[in-house]
Amino acid sequence: MDLKPDVFTVVGLLERNLEGIGSVLAEDSGSIFFIEGPKHQYLRTHSSDGVAETSSMSLTDVGASISVLLGFNPPSSLSADSSSKLNEVLSPNPFDRPRAVLMLEVGGVEEDQQLLMDHLANGQVGSAIRGKVLFGSDKAEIQLPGQDEISVIALDEALECDAVCIDKQLRELASWWGGSYVSSSQELLDGELTANLASGRSLNLHMSKKADREFILNIVSLVRNIRRAMEMHEGLSQSRNNPAELMIGSFAGLKALREKYGREDVSQQGVELFLATLTKLFDSLQEAYQGQIVGVVYFNVKPNVEFGSISNVRLASRPSPRWLGEAVNSSVSTVIEEIVLVRRTLAWITGIILLLSTFLGIYFLLNMPLTRDTLLYSNVKLD
Repeated sequence: MDLKPDVFTVVGLLERNLEGIGSVLAEDSGSIFFIEGPKHQYLRTHSSDGVAETSSMSLTDVGASISVLLGFNPPSSLSADSSSKLNEVLSPNPFDRPRAVLMLEVGGVEEDQQLLMDHLANGQVGSAIRGKVLFGSDKAEIQLPGQDEISVIALDEALECDAVCIDKQLRELASWWGGSYVSSSQELLDGELTANLASGRSLNLHMSKKADREFILNIVSLVRNIRRAMEMHEGLSQSRNNPAELMIGSFAGLKALREKYGREDVSQQGVELFLATLTKLFDSLQEAYQGQIVGVVYFNVKPNVEFGSISNVRLASRPSPRWLGEAVNSSVSTVIEEIVLVRRTLAWITGIILLLSTFLGIYFLLNMPLTRDTLLYSNVKLD
């Protein structure tokens, strides 16, 4: 009995295995957008209108592209394939970089390219490039120099204000959206927020519901942190160092709505409201940075990928000057002290000789006969 499989059986097994691998790779992927303003051209230009497409990128490629946008060299271990992918996204001019990047990870949303571009078209956006990110075991390593050359601003910091302060922030946010916020007369943070959407619909969110409250507070925190970053930029732009600026954070508000409402209208309207807020914030950043900034928005839609941890910022550490002193032994220290003593002795002796020479020269100059001064009486015939 022949137990060897025939060719068709082997081919069928390979096809099923490749389909399984393809489905795993499809699950472990997300979408990323590179967005710039109309004043400067930091991204690769494309002839086609709308959103330009680029090949799939790894998280290592994303981290390297952010390092280049900030004006620093990519990692030396970057492969040739990754370098070619960076060339598909970034402008070839190495002397024209924005040196300011907004990197935001958004979870819990199945990104809609058309919906995103509709919002970006209403803002101050010059061009955008969309790509797919494939996950692996590594994170997006963003290798940066020391703290003197880069300013990293976290956008995940929690609100540092009480209920009265948050209530005031909610009213300002509702007014910014063209809506309203009506709080309960009995208790703070128990009101209803109404936002008017670009589609003509209205979104009603209740602070008494956990998912709604988390979504609203995440937006309030994002708005406050970006405004704080713009205030810090004003001070940094006037400093002598003028460091590069990286604003990095994640937004989990849409994930809370998706877990609570699923695919209902509330979740879809929440996505629309978030994209409108993101567009307004990017417009404000364009004005504050005079167009010298690029936005990198990554959509993490897969539950098997840990949210909020795709990037890892590393600042290069510089050796302390004290390390040199600690490494010097006693014999070398003694030799250095002897050299210093000899140099000081020579300096004192030379100074004393010059001082005595000056005094003697002045003395003889003041006491010599006038007719002997060859400078004053050079034309006088002396006896």
